[in-house]
Amino acid sequence: MSRVWAIASREFAAFFRLPVGWVVIALYLTLTGVVFALGVVRPGQPASLRAFFQISVWLLTFVAPAISMRLFSEEIRTGTLEPLMTAPVSDWHVVLGKYFGAVGFLVAMLAPTLIYVVTLAMLSTPDYGPMLAGYLGLLLLGLLYLAIGLVASSLTSNQILAFLGSLFFLLLMRALTTNGAQMVGPPVDTALYALSVDLRLAEFAKGVIDTSNVIFFLTASVWFLVIGVVSLESRRWR
Repeated sequence: MSRVWAIASREFAAFFRLPVGWVVIALYLTLTGVVFALGVVRPGQPASLRAFFQISVWLLTFVAPAISMRLFSEEIRTGTLEPLMTAPVSDWHVVLGKYFGAVGFLVAMLAPTLIYVVTLAMLSTPDYGPMLAGYLGLLLLGLLYLAIGLVASSLTSNQILAFLGSLFFLLLMRALTTNGAQMVGPPVDTALYALSVDLRLAEFAKGVIDTSNVIFFLTASVWFLVIGVVSLESRRWR
């Protein structure tokens, strides 16, 4: 695990050495701050962060590809992936290290938003259960989206293509599993609804932490990480 953490720490630090990391954090905090100020901290509004969580779910659709687009694409473009693959580390070490580095950046981006919880606590008496569930749902969604973005980044040396590829996949996935299920009807809709991240996130928004939903996000994330490892291994065969 020391090799994984070494790669993860290097990847995490790289986000703050590049302008894109600071831009992503600044844009996310600015947009969520506006939503919090206009949609949450208003007279007569319930002491809830539901508006913040709703906008964050949509923002992650764009933020996660922006975070993950450079994980492998930059290494492939600069030619530094080959030395990394010949180092005494396995493909799993490389994938997990880069993935955990991206996850660490995601957590660092979400951490400042805890000030919203503190603000609500100062102004009213909020229910912390739905807030905890909401943050857990955001984190699990981010884990899945980053795993998908990692796969897209491993397939191309162009960061823009990696961003657009993962973004298109995420939008298509959400459209097919939610809107598509309403269009096709039974019995296919049952399977599509089961794969819908929107419906599962709705449970977290209600303050309900269902273990089946947690397992779904974790299993799906691991599945895409396996695809990322296979994609990386395929470069050894070329």
